[in-house]
Amino acid sequence: MVLPEGFVVPPWYLLGPVVIVLSGVIALLWALEPPVTDRTVIAFAPWMMFGACLHVLYKLGAFPATIEPLFTAPMVYAVTATVAGVVWIIAIFLHVGGLQPTIPRFVGIAGTAFFTVFTMFALSLGLEAGTLEPFWPVIAVVVAGIVTAVAWIALSLWFTDIATTTSATGALVVFGHTLDGVTTAIGYDVLGAGEDVPLSLLILEAGEALPTAEYVGAGWLFVLVKVVLAMVILGLFREYVDEAPQQARTLLALVAAVGLGPAVHNTLLFAVA
Repeated sequence: MVLPEGFVVPPWYLLGPVVIVLSGVIALLWALEPPVTDRTVIAFAPWMMFGACLHVLYKLGAFPATIEPLFTAPMVYAVTATVAGVVWIIAIFLHVGGLQPTIPRFVGIAGTAFFTVFTMFALSLGLEAGTLEPFWPVIAVVVAGIVTAVAWIALSLWFTDIATTTSATGALVVFGHTLDGVTTAIGYDVLGAGEDVPLSLLILEAGEALPTAEYVGAGWLFVLVKVVLAMVILGLFREYVDEAPQQARTLLALVAAVGLGPAVHNTLLFAVA
């Protein structure tokens, strides 16, 4: 009931190597025990967006048929995690060798470079096809930024300890899920896009059944649910961040990715298709 339609399991000869390499990367990172701070989580934000970009390119038919299954959902997340993990390991060794001042800096720059290059490729495909329409995606980002700022100010005023403890990681969680909510609402109310996740569709249909739907659409309820849910999660994680900051921030990074990945996917897909 909560998983989106269209999940694809690639052939074993593609799935096997990715699982083996990803397992090796996780095992090595477990042994190295790199620090996970606010800066680390923010450095991985471009990688979350990069995975979304790869899936958009898959939907645009940009990959050869032989490797196309690697970029279906959920396989694209494993591929992205593998590449990001390898870059993280390289950054650790470069830092130990004195070639990089900080680990997050290398990870963030590399992720930004990957995301920028592949996003430009996606935009160029949209331009060539004559489907490039950036208006609503830009509106979505602006609105999400405003809603995030209001939500974070409210959290800082009434739940100062939560905002202070979760810090930049918490802000990324709120922004990612807010942007996901806003892009979903715009897609559903304005662009006529469907919703693949059954639970999300239930919320959208509930908003559509309200008297306000005639005036403000159905998506506002979904945005509200996403923002509130993100803030509740931060509240639940406050003590965990105090007691075990490294593990807690790692989990919060995954929570942020669950919001930011689909959000960037929606934003970029609406822009190019």
